[in-house]
Amino acid sequence: MPDARAATTYKILLPMKRKPGMSVEAFREYYETHHAPLAARSSGMLSRYVRRYLDAHPHPETGEPGELPYDVITELWFDDEATFRGTLAYLTSSLMPPEIVADEEQLFDRSSFRILTVVEHDTDLDAVRAALKS
Repeated sequence: MPDARAATTYKILLPMKRKPGMSVEAFREYYETHHAPLAARSSGMLSRYVRRYLDAHPHPETGEPGELPYDVITELWFDDEATFRGTLAYLTSSLMPPEIVADEEQLFDRSSFRILTVVEHDTDLDAVRAALKS
């Protein structure tokens, strides 16, 4: 069975809401064509930079979801714990560079910003299934 540590991923999650008055379409377009490339210039320490746009759907028991508190969850992925911890320390104690802040003001409701962390452990399902067959 593969070494479990090799399947560990460290992530910082940034749930964010679009700026009031901005359409979902304009938000996604601006993020992908302007903000993501700007942010990517400072992301040499990341193994992945992912934006997960949220779309709500009705639930059979609770009905229409209404306005979501966030429009996107941005994921910053890291290959190692040291880089993850260092980036987290920076994000939780430092202001972003002025050009990033100015661009964020065009896109986000900055009061919605939160910082969450995830340590993912991936299960090798093929190995588990093979072991169960033996």
